[in-house]
Amino acid sequence: MRLSTLDWSIVLAFFVFSLVIGIITSRRSGENAQEFFLAGRSMPWWLLGISMVATTFSADTPNLVTDIVRKNGVSGNWAWWAFLLTGMLTVFVYAKLWRRSNLNTDLEFYELRYDGKAAAFLRGFRALYLGIFFNVMIMATVCLAAIKIGGVMLDLQPWQTLTIASVITVAYSALGGLRGVLITDFVQFIIAMIGSVGAAIFIVNLPEIGGLSNLLTHPVVSEKLSMIPDPSNKDLFFTLLIIPIAVQWWSVWYPGAEPGGGGYIAQRMFAAKDENNAMGATLLFNVFHYALRSWPWILVALSSLILFPTLNDLKTAFPNLPDSFVNDDLAYSAALTYLPSGLLGLVVASLIAAFMSTISTQLNWGSSYIVYDWYIRFIKPNASEKELVNVGRISTLLLMVLAVLLALGLKSALQAFTILLQVGAGTGLLFILRWFWWRISAYSELTAMIVSFAIALYFQLLHERLGFHHLQIIFN
Repeated sequence: MRLSTLDWSIVLAFFVFSLVIGIITSRRSGENAQEFFLAGRSMPWWLLGISMVATTFSADTPNLVTDIVRKNGVSGNWAWWAFLLTGMLTVFVYAKLWRRSNLNTDLEFYELRYDGKAAAFLRGFRALYLGIFFNVMIMATVCLAAIKIGGVMLDLQPWQTLTIASVITVAYSALGGLRGVLITDFVQFIIAMIGSVGAAIFIVNLPEIGGLSNLLTHPVVSEKLSMIPDPSNKDLFFTLLIIPIAVQWWSVWYPGAEPGGGGYIAQRMFAAKDENNAMGATLLFNVFHYALRSWPWILVALSSLILFPTLNDLKTAFPNLPDSFVNDDLAYSAALTYLPSGLLGLVVASLIAAFMSTISTQLNWGSSYIVYDWYIRFIKPNASEKELVNVGRISTLLLMVLAVLLALGLKSALQAFTILLQVGAGTGLLFILRWFWWRISAYSELTAMIVSFAIALYFQLLHERLGFHHLQIIFN
């Protein structure tokens, strides 16, 4: 596939716009660490809410949804739809609490809630554990999606795709701080939604598909349409619906859906003008994230079952891609190759926007942990504001480099998604109860975190021999 001059002009204009925003906001964001990481705690609910949605609308999310739909149908999405329950709990219970705390990061809460060396250790350990390990893993999945999009739609090598996509993102993230990220997120989300809706409408009306009614009645598709897993298949019914709704939403820590709020969601709440704006932002996020945004991707995923029924069809269509990249998640990018000039450029720009909005947030959020919860807490407590901003900018670059290196070793977005769910399993309930139950201690959180990581690693390495791997049952 080759983009026309019009397509490239759209993509180039988007890159220039993003960089300009970073340059414009760089002076103000460089004043102090609170400006760089919290935008001066002056942001309105609508801008923060859209930024949350834009962040979770990453380049790998349509691929992940496509993978799920092709394997388990629409009902397979309960694996992440169930997190709506913890999202609404955050809206009505925790949003005001987080903003009222007036913290710089959610990890500072450890030394507010607990005391002693255990609290300090927990804060420092999670700063590196989440800010580097988890953060890099998330960004690597987004980079992997960019590699597949670049390979399918632009015929680029992995290193070429990541170099082009990363340089601009790191530049405006390091220059503009959170304020620059929020402003670009707003525009990027609009572009991303126009692109995904436009792509869905065009693909559904391809001659091969024949419109929405023909799509929904097609024999290959009709069996995938149910919103509820077949109750007669007890294994899938329990693993796809009952367990996520009954257990997963409160027990699993996952970025963007942390029980009780946390991560970059908490960062947005800290940046709000006041408690009501924090609550409004999280409510807007949950409505868009769970109820509206995913349906264009689902339509494209269903259409891909007709365009590319099997993995062999994908391999035949894209023989130059490595075999390890040919999975069901590739079908989304493959379907987009049917788009005409102009719309193709807009969709490519929308996917770049999705990539950049997620990466920029992860970079700013991860570096905030490194600065506030590691550097100033344990390395140099008397560091100047200018020094903190510089450390934030340097860590932004280093996190991006690590994510790119890891992305080259991943095979699918679903692979990383299952790993993250496993590692975060069993910790969620503590994050909900620690605000209210005095018996929750720093040692409780340390134990839950270490045990969940050890068990996840154990099953990840030995599940084939043991014949037991819950998330493989769900998705295969």
